[in-house]
Amino acid sequence: MSNYPLVGFHFRLSFPLELGALDTSFKEVSGMTMEMGMEEIAEGGENRFKHRVPTGAKYQNLVLKRGITSIVSPLSLWCEATLVGGLSTTIVSQTVLLSLLNENGLPVKNWSFINAWPVKWEFSPLNSMNNEILIETLELTYDYLIVV
Repeated sequence: MSNYPLVGFHFRLSFPLELGALDTSFKEVSGMTMEMGMEEIAEGGENRFKHRVPTGAKYQNLVLKRGITSIVSPLSLWCEATLVGGLSTTIVSQTVLLSLLNENGLPVKNWSFINAWPVKWEFSPLNSMNNEILIETLELTYDYLIVV
């Protein structure tokens, strides 16, 4: 085991419901943030400060970015079914596993995002003056994060 810091360019996302079996290659994953929420309470007669009390952990949305292909993927179908279905259909959530990989492709660190489901699906702008890959951005909300 090395004491060197880990690099962040070799990673894999796993979708247990087989939604991403063929399309789990992403160029960027962000939003792996947890923070303690706080509430400020003013005490009568004490004007110098307010008491700060914890309210529980808060999590940012998980943001996934990848290049768009012409293939209709199970992951894209899951996003479409969730977002276009509105509230008339049941939202299917799943645990998403993010694994940081070593040089041999083996996981050295894992993050589990529990009960994740899509809340935003965005495509980069089309511009005839640029020669760039079209990027798809998926944003997932989740209940909580476990670092393994």
